[in-house]
Amino acid sequence: MVALVLGSIACQTAQRPAALLPSGKSSAPTLSATPAPAPQSDADAKTVAAAQSQNEVQPDSVAELIAQVEKEYQIGQDNYRAGHLEAAKENFDRAFNLLLGSSLDVRSDERLQQEFDRVLDGINGLELQALQEGDGFAQQKSEPAPIDEANEVTFPVDQNLKAKAEAEVKATHSDLPLMMTDPVVGYISYFSTRGRGTLERALARSGRYQEMIQRVLKEEGVPQDLIYLAQAESGFHPLALSRAGARGMWQFMASRAKGYGLERDWWVDERQDPEKSTRAAAHHLKDLYNEFGDWYLAMAAYNSGPGTVQNAVKRTGYADYWQLYQRNVLPKETRNYVPIILAVTIMAKNPEQYGLDRVVTEKPVPYDAVNIDYPVDLRLVAECVDASASTLQDLNPSLLRLTTPKDREFELHLPAGTKDRYLSAITAIPPDMRVWWRYHKVAPGDTLSSVARSFHTSRQAIVQSNNLDGDESLRVESELIIPVAPGKHPADEVASYSRRATTYKVRKGDTVQTVADNFGVPPSMVRRWNHLKGDSVRGRRVLYVHLPVAPDASERRQAVASKSKSKNKLQAKASKSVVHHKVQRGETLYSIAKSHNTTVDALKENNGNLANLRPGMVLVIGSPTR
Repeated sequence: MVALVLGSIACQTAQRPAALLPSGKSSAPTLSATPAPAPQSDADAKTVAAAQSQNEVQPDSVAELIAQVEKEYQIGQDNYRAGHLEAAKENFDRAFNLLLGSSLDVRSDERLQQEFDRVLDGINGLELQALQEGDGFAQQKSEPAPIDEANEVTFPVDQNLKAKAEAEVKATHSDLPLMMTDPVVGYISYFSTRGRGTLERALARSGRYQEMIQRVLKEEGVPQDLIYLAQAESGFHPLALSRAGARGMWQFMASRAKGYGLERDWWVDERQDPEKSTRAAAHHLKDLYNEFGDWYLAMAAYNSGPGTVQNAVKRTGYADYWQLYQRNVLPKETRNYVPIILAVTIMAKNPEQYGLDRVVTEKPVPYDAVNIDYPVDLRLVAECVDASASTLQDLNPSLLRLTTPKDREFELHLPAGTKDRYLSAITAIPPDMRVWWRYHKVAPGDTLSSVARSFHTSRQAIVQSNNLDGDESLRVESELIIPVAPGKHPADEVASYSRRATTYKVRKGDTVQTVADNFGVPPSMVRRWNHLKGDSVRGRRVLYVHLPVAPDASERRQAVASKSKSKNKLQAKASKSVVHHKVQRGETLYSIAKSHNTTVDALKENNGNLANLRPGMVLVIGSPTR
């Protein structure tokens, strides 16, 4: 159970009133001193005095450990309430690692056991609230911003390359000033070698957004070639996140984004909206140009803030970027920032000279838009329009969760040509159940009973919701409304999957089931991703699989539900050499069982009959099952 909670903490992501959360003021159990018995002799007195002196010299190691655990746990709760979910996960992980990685045995001291149970109960409480609110709280996975890596490299200046590039720059038309300096040449060398893949991927993605970006930049009256600022910053990835916390294609910090009208809350971050963030960036860059009268200084201020650039100008008396560069009065990343953008611009505008003419750019992705004022799970939307949830996420990158916002309007983007189909299908689902209910396309072999079992609902509920006659047999390819009770989503619906599909080359003897088992995903999802109907993969050379990015929620629910029932049982097993094991990458149930001289069945019994292992899980290791 502990393993399942720890493994699932990455997708605990719901903001709630503080009253519903475990109290932030709770602390470790109070430690009270017990008076020493009165000495009966001089020898006894000396013994007691020595013991007291020893206690004074050596602090209570148990109390120190509890204080460290408590500090991490409380910081984790604060981060959780603030919506800093990855930070909260790290805090909770560290709290458990401190307890389980210490030389002190949790079972050896009642205070440690109490702290372990209290921290576990607190995290279980957060998880339970997330499930009660709906399962659309898995935090979106970000992409590392390419600008971070480029900022860390230094390449020597190739004089031959510089001479060639200088000639090219003179013949290159741009509505931004282009200069060939040693730093620019260094980054051309970088993007021609080590950073070439980064540049090519960004150029390929540019086709998806180029038309929109150039339209917006033109409407806002700023140079069209500022598009290469976004290429250098994010590689045109809406989910790009820098180490400093800048987000989106245009890498806005939260405070700056707010000043330019980009909303950010629990559900949505408009820094990740391609068009809204482009317009905000154009406004911001135009304001900076009006302030400095120079596009290089404007770009430097875009990176480090106008105050930083103004201070550098005042210190030196030079309102010239290259003068500030030479005098080393700008932050390192700002000194690199303009050369990176210029290098990317020069190379992108001269693709043949740099071997980039073979890069195939993506096409813009058309979509339908519908304004909604109710929360709906993207997986239900996907089922309404016969698409994948990852497709819906790609079309709605500003969404931080798998559900749309509550109590506000949202422009939902759908695959082109599916608006009417969605509006027709969604009307059959009650508005207050659109984060819970599902559609299910009947597959060969499905019966009313089997579908009810797989969705953790009742046969009668399906019959009533679909006006069926109760016959067990179902028409293949027909669609059923599945009235899932809140908190009862099945495993394959609750798990979150990566947006990017992994390509798997089909081998002789493969089936849908064997591929699903290999990747730790449900067979129904493999069929859905590949438009398969049965278990056969005959005729397929490759299959596409989206890897899990969050643990199975059915395990989480089982962990939460069984906590109160199994707590005494787990404590009773402590006397039978119960230990804990943190799962490492590459380990299996068999290898763990063998290393602890137990059995796979015993591991399953002690950990809620878990199906899939993931690195970071903490397993309860019990006595072997005979």
